[in-house]
Amino acid sequence: MLAARTLFLCLLTFAPLIAEGAFSNRRAPGFSLPDATMTQHDPQDYRGKVLLLEFMKTQCPICKVMSGVLEQMKAKYPGQVSVLSVVIMPDTIDSVRAYIKDNGITSPILFDSGQMAASYLKITPQNPTLKFPHIFLIDPDGIIRNDFDHDDAERKMVTAPRLSAEIEKLLKGAPAKKR
Repeated sequence: MLAARTLFLCLLTFAPLIAEGAFSNRRAPGFSLPDATMTQHDPQDYRGKVLLLEFMKTQCPICKVMSGVLEQMKAKYPGQVSVLSVVIMPDTIDSVRAYIKDNGITSPILFDSGQMAASYLKITPQNPTLKFPHIFLIDPDGIIRNDFDHDDAERKMVTAPRLSAEIEKLLKGAPAKKR
């Protein structure tokens, strides 16, 4: 109980900093999550590459469009860009398998219970909402360099050319790492 109170007080203390964007360009939080085949994925496995990390729902129409854009980026930059998508409940293994088949997805879709999503999306008592899709652009050193949320997807449409331009900036500015 004391640990829960301490965590809650820490969240309340740092909430104003988070809301002001003080944690921009932060290190991407670590995780290890399973995909539909129960293979674990960890962002450390993708160091040296640009990682596109997407939070999505299988029933979200905008997410389906974004999945296609992310597949294009993976194909355009083979060996340089990796894509991981993450779902939370109520998505299930069956809904994810159907989504992969119906949409020709080649990148892993991972299952999160919500804790990992909360760390990336800065969920606090003042900001308890998840918006889908949400894409994080993570540089080869594991630093979040940009993110695009649901509102960006609707207003500005995160298109393949727009995302490609952001990836190009990272690839030009970051030295390639040997894996």
